Amino acid sequence: MPSTQTPPVGTTALDPTAVRPDIADARVVRVTPAELRATLDGLRAGGFAMLLDIGGVDYLGREPARFDVVYHLLRLAAQNATVAEVGTPERVRVLCAVREDAAVVPTITDLWPSADWAEREIFDLYGIRFDGHPDLRRIQMPDDWEGHPLRKDYPLRGPARERTPRPSFALKSNVAAGTPASGKTAAALQKQIAQARGGSNQPKDGTP
Repeated sequence: MPSTQTPPVGTTALDPTAVRPDIADARVVRVTPAELRATLDGLRAGGFAMLLDIGGVDYLGREPARFDVVYHLLRLAAQNATVAEVGTPERVRVLCAVREDAAVVPTITDLWPSADWAEREIFDLYGIRFDGHPDLRRIQMPDDWEGHPLRKDYPLRGPARERTPRPSFALKSNVAAGTPASGKTAAALQKQIAQARGGSNQPKDGTP
């Protein structure tokens, strides 16, 4: 059965939801991928018919499960309800812990068709697969994109650029405005100016 108990402090130090009480009207339920379908099925049958959103979280370094897939569910009051009851719906957050070496959870597109694009987005940006999804492919990044950009260990410049050497010259952000060019950069500029003016290809200092 899924757990709604708060684990002892320190057992999952990198997981803030494990040491945080339920938030206002939002009950937090923790499940494993094996428990996910049965839990969501039961909540849906119990009145949580509206799936508001699905999100992904990367707790880099957390063991044994690095990722969470988070489901936000809403249960509205029945028809015979007061105005106050209608204005205070009940919410549940279902947190499914996912291991990095087995980043797969079952799809819920058959329960909530609106889960389609949300699951594709999590797959695209975090690399978590949704078993049984009818059309699991990237939705934001190009089809040939390498890696998953919202993972916290994703290279800052992207995998392709990270494999290329950085330029040896100073970056624009490291040079104060108005600083004159020097060395090879100055020689190259002088050569370009000379060519543009139709003069000699050699700069004044004789540098090739």
